[in-house]
Amino acid sequence: MTQDVVHGSIAAIGAGLAVIGAGIGIGQIGGKAVEGIARQPEAASKIQTNMIIAAALVEGVALFAVVVALL
Repeated sequence: MTQDVVHGSIAAIGAGLAVIGAGIGIGQIGGKAVEGIARQPEAASKIQTNMIIAAALVEGVALFAVVVALL
């Protein structure tokens, strides 16, 4: 029983780290995109498209990391 609790706790820590990492990554992507749009407003649509694609990829990796951590 104690070993199951330890494995569950480690899985929860791993899942939490994955989510924190994804949050930091998406925050960086969003911040840099806003900076880029502020510097070149005419490129806003291209920057926004690339930002959404990058954020989706980061979120996908985070989802896989959470699943792997909980397995």
